[in-house]
Amino acid sequence: MLHRVNTCLHLQPFPDGGGTLAQTTRETSFIDKMKKTGKNIVVFYGSQTGTAEEFANRLAKDAHRYGMKGMSADPEEYDMSELSRLPEIENSLAIFCMATYGEGDPTDNSQDFYDWLQEGDADFTGVKYTVFALGNKTYEHYNAMGKYVDQRLAELGAQRIFDLGMGDDDGNLEEDFVSWREQFWPAVCEHFGVEATGEESSIRQYELKVHSDLNMNKIYTGELGRLKSFENQKPPFDSKNPFLAPVTVNRKLNKAGDRHLMHLELDITGSKIRYESGDHVAVYPINDSVIVNRIGEVLGVDLDTVISLNNLDGMTITEAVSFMTMLMYLVLADCQYIHNVLLFPDTLFLISQALYQSWVLDSCRNILAILEDFPSLRPPIDHLCELLPRLQARYYSIASSSKVHPNSIHICAVVVEYKTKTGRVNKGVATNWLKNKMPADNGHKATVPMYIRKSQFRLPFKSSNPVIMIGPGTGIAPFMGFVQERSWLKEQGKEVGETVLYYGCRHKNEDFLYQEELDEFEKTGVLTALNVAFSRDQADKVYVQHLLKKNKEAVWRLVHTDNAHIYICGDARNMARDVQNAFYEIAEELGGLSRAQAVDYIKKLMTKGRYSQDVWS
Repeated sequence: MLHRVNTCLHLQPFPDGGGTLAQTTRETSFIDKMKKTGKNIVVFYGSQTGTAEEFANRLAKDAHRYGMKGMSADPEEYDMSELSRLPEIENSLAIFCMATYGEGDPTDNSQDFYDWLQEGDADFTGVKYTVFALGNKTYEHYNAMGKYVDQRLAELGAQRIFDLGMGDDDGNLEEDFVSWREQFWPAVCEHFGVEATGEESSIRQYELKVHSDLNMNKIYTGELGRLKSFENQKPPFDSKNPFLAPVTVNRKLNKAGDRHLMHLELDITGSKIRYESGDHVAVYPINDSVIVNRIGEVLGVDLDTVISLNNLDGMTITEAVSFMTMLMYLVLADCQYIHNVLLFPDTLFLISQALYQSWVLDSCRNILAILEDFPSLRPPIDHLCELLPRLQARYYSIASSSKVHPNSIHICAVVVEYKTKTGRVNKGVATNWLKNKMPADNGHKATVPMYIRKSQFRLPFKSSNPVIMIGPGTGIAPFMGFVQERSWLKEQGKEVGETVLYYGCRHKNEDFLYQEELDEFEKTGVLTALNVAFSRDQADKVYVQHLLKKNKEAVWRLVHTDNAHIYICGDARNMARDVQNAFYEIAEELGGLSRAQAVDYIKKLMTKGRYSQDVWS
């Protein structure tokens, strides 16, 4: 019998792998839960964008193939000191899928676990574990969190039963994971003396119940935190309880060209939300209803049908919800999650990695494209919902200063839209959703669920320190906040050091973002120097790193003599690396250093907090 208990309702994956909208019992003892449900493998995830969480769900479901039972778990939801009790469960194993965020930081949901590991002196003797790390080689602290957890667990006495897996998002994260996973499970079998059962991991974990006469007030509509939380907003606001911020401004920034670059302003009046220049705003988007409705058509389903999915282990009951709401909040557009859907018995031939790579990943087929191009694949819609993870928050560098705009948060973003090899046009979920959030004049406010994620990307404590800001394209965002703040400080009579900006775009007359504002800041002396690289306005492409080298004497004086702080925002894969190389070259030429010494010089600046990056790939 399924019993309802007092719970906190929020968007999260089903705890045993798979993912959709679930209401879950708040049980802080994962050991007790494992014992009650007969599980012997727990897969913890440190996830910021949802990928580590999705890998954890897949590993938890894999366990079934080997006669074992797994559950995925958010370390933020459990008492992690109980890890020392894991040996109480026979043939038990803890797996950690740990992503690294920012400059070698833990993800939000693994911050407390990380702090506890650093401070604690637990005895993990008898605990068996393995770690798969998710990161990006273009970042300075590649897979730092995964490496730390792997090393620290061993230091505390745990037994590593398989080598640390290293996933590189700059290469092919999915391929890295699949390759590691294929070697990992045979090692588990050998260690525990078990054999593969031959059963597929797509076994159902939930039973469908259709509702026909429910009170509308009891139907879940996608809000986070608690039922009706979007109607009755209560601070404090965070990732589990976002604030519905009205959109007051939504304007196109570029004058021409085929892209859409936009500036939005979110009103946080009365929310008690505080932010600093350099912080990130997290927003929770939903899917395009056109795609959702088309999936309903292809599968021949009435999306207004209200259902609940009841976990067969008796631990979880979903709130009553329509298929439409489910699909609006699940990942449909990201082709890396198709792997789950292709685990149906009649489609297993597709899982050859080469074909998966070319037919799904390289061709950028999303869920709808798969269903349209593969007519024999018609999974039950409730099973599809079970297999897909929820949409995650998207993060944007805040483009304003709270000193100047205490009740408003500004976003600068480019709308993602591209043509695939199949001829379809794929649209970025979050940016297209934001693009359509227009301030209404009919009394109905367009709102965005949001919260603030604190950052280490901060202006110098002493305003008299010079700053060099390098941010081409939408990388300009945090520097709009920085420049606004330096302007405010000057108005307060504070001594403000040199404020130098290196910005880049394609064409001066097309996509020079915030041109009028920047020109005004330069005219009033807030910006000491405004250096702009227009990459395509001449035969030879010119980028920000070229301007840095052109102004090498001034750059070296600011950095070496005047203690300037350097800030870089934008593309990690190319721009940030090229800019770093430019600083190496300047240090070699004007500082008389060897390349090794120049690299060490910049690393020391990073350690001192004088070389900061807010980059993405």
